[in-house]
Amino acid sequence: MSTDDQLFSPDDPVYRYRVTLDHGWLRNHFVDRAEAIPLDAEFAVLGREKTSHRGIGQRRRLRTLVAGAVNQDFLDEICELKELHHLELGWPVTATDLSGLRQLQHLAVLKIDSPRNITDFTPILDLPALRSLFIENAKHLASLDWLVPLKGRLRSLGIEGSIWTVKALPSLKPLAGFGFEALFLTSVRLKDKDLTPLADCPNLKLLACARFAPKANFEALKALRPDIQCTWFEKYEI
Repeated sequence: MSTDDQLFSPDDPVYRYRVTLDHGWLRNHFVDRAEAIPLDAEFAVLGREKTSHRGIGQRRRLRTLVAGAVNQDFLDEICELKELHHLELGWPVTATDLSGLRQLQHLAVLKIDSPRNITDFTPILDLPALRSLFIENAKHLASLDWLVPLKGRLRSLGIEGSIWTVKALPSLKPLAGFGFEALFLTSVRLKDKDLTPLADCPNLKLLACARFAPKANFEALKALRPDIQCTWFEKYEI
């Protein structure tokens, strides 16, 4: 088992497609100041307190970073870490501009939790190595149309609300034809209630979603794609 493999949770489809880091590893590696991270470290968990993030940009061997309380200054330093493969921007994200992410040409996994000030997510489209994208509780993310350029690149995608906030999305039509294997839509309200665009996603294996459509709509999707694993197919006993 490689060092990278040891960071991840058990080999369950949900954990695997969410690229979920092991909670024990997160807890054991948490620090609240960049100075506590060795200059040659490849993995780190850093929670910002005021300016305690200063110096993270000098940890240039980092491949995996979980960062908490990310303001713009913190994000700008993170974007100096050109070797990053896995980046999690944890709650709360108060940064306003994602354009610096374009420097992270090796980034394969990006997770952003509660980006309340971000209005433009399109810099994410310029990450050539991106394979897994998760955005939770994004106040200004109103539709999925902007994601279309990622159609052939993602393995897993999550656009979700939070425990306390339901994310309203107009339609899944922009996702038709996507090549992802897993789609996460937890705590989402779907306005048009139409799931059939997902039938046109040829590689889709796992759909983890809210119960955001009537039974008949889930039946319609299962009739088209009985190979998709979805909790609501089972609960409806179709």
